[in-house]
Amino acid sequence: MFIDISVKLSDRIPAWPGSSGVSITRVRSIERGDATTDSYLSCDVHSGTHLDAPAHIFADGATVDALSLESLIGPATVVEHDALGHITATTLERMVIGSDTKRLLFKTQNSSLWNRKEFAKDFIGLTADAAEWIVRRKIEVVGIDYLSIEPFGQNLGTHSILLRSGVIILEGLNMSSVTSGQYEMICLPIRLAGAEGAPARAVLKPVTMTLKDVP
Repeated sequence: MFIDISVKLSDRIPAWPGSSGVSITRVRSIERGDATTDSYLSCDVHSGTHLDAPAHIFADGATVDALSLESLIGPATVVEHDALGHITATTLERMVIGSDTKRLLFKTQNSSLWNRKEFAKDFIGLTADAAEWIVRRKIEVVGIDYLSIEPFGQNLGTHSILLRSGVIILEGLNMSSVTSGQYEMICLPIRLAGAEGAPARAVLKPVTMTLKDVP
């Protein structure tokens, strides 16, 4: 059984301030007498569930079409953060995260924000020292359940630390149907040539072991 942790791209999901959001326009329709039904999609590449590549922050950084699929497919650890505050290095030290974890996904209260069309500035993110903790642990992919891994209004410190070290950032997840534990993750971004990010479809498959089984 796979759990889809992607959000549906539509004009009803929140968009980052200044973004044009998502627009899906029906340009041909069988119901109107056309031979086929065809739609036009317009969106920011950072809409909904998406990846950030190093080129998002660094001019000479790798683009999304150069990211390793091996990093985006494989075992993943999901941890829950129930508190209202941001995730810090101290927060991470208190969580059960195996030393061999390569893909780390956070479930927070952010997942409930997808029910609101309006953008929420008070979403939970990772502080810069949390990003440094992730880099030290050699984690390859980190994901969170809202439009940015970084708290709103920060100076891109979290993004810079992660992307400079080659950590792939997965944003815009919906973790409502997921609990803490071990999973197999498949996350495939659209192969956009030369882009700094791309919408993605991400799914999880539970494995037998859970975090409670970890000594």
